[in-house]
Amino acid sequence: MSGNRPQREHEFEPQYGLPELLPAGERILWQGAPDWRTLAIEVFHTRKLAIYFLLMIGFRAVNVLGDGGTATAALQSAALLTPIFGVALLLLAGLAWLTATTTAYTITNQRVVMRVGIVLSLTYNLPFKCIEGADLRLSKRGVGDLPIQLARGDRIAYLHLWPHARPWHLQHPQPSLRCVRDVTSVAQVFSQAWADFRRVEVPQVALASSPIVLRAAALTSQRMPSGRPSPATAGQ
Repeated sequence: MSGNRPQREHEFEPQYGLPELLPAGERILWQGAPDWRTLAIEVFHTRKLAIYFLLMIGFRAVNVLGDGGTATAALQSAALLTPIFGVALLLLAGLAWLTATTTAYTITNQRVVMRVGIVLSLTYNLPFKCIEGADLRLSKRGVGDLPIQLARGDRIAYLHLWPHARPWHLQHPQPSLRCVRDVTSVAQVFSQAWADFRRVEVPQVALASSPIVLRAAALTSQRMPSGRPSPATAGQ
């Protein structure tokens, strides 16, 4: 199974999205990347900022009118802010696009691999033996997040992960496959692979009380000896 791949290639990679060739017996089950439009809206908050900027422009125009200015003067005053706000939104959208096109998420039958980073590529290997579970957060059009719960003692700093981290989980950061298309199917692939590796019953993905949140509710078992997630840097 494969997800949406970014167009930009990383020539230094022996295999797409991976720092090295897979060992014998390991195979790729899914690869994908964030949807940059959803990333711009949900992670870089471009929609909220656009609304805020529109309110600021409107407030500026109302201020001019309140001071006795003409409608033309109010429009001219508001128009001065439009290019500044427009550039800010374009920069954030561009950052979202760069984040998506330099990211590769991989699920194999033994681990989750996250290759992230715009300037410096950083690869996180998350073996199933150090993953205790995962949550599924579903938004519109089937796009959503798959936050991963690491075993106790295994920790990656939130700032190192961002924006590929579950929002606001600062004390116990959770690596997250962010803004992935058809995320429900991706969660099923992950659940089956994780359960097969841990030799437990396949967890059922159940709808939670909130209509926009799904949770892989049974993704836990007795903790097994775990290796720590291993980050590896690579540059072009």
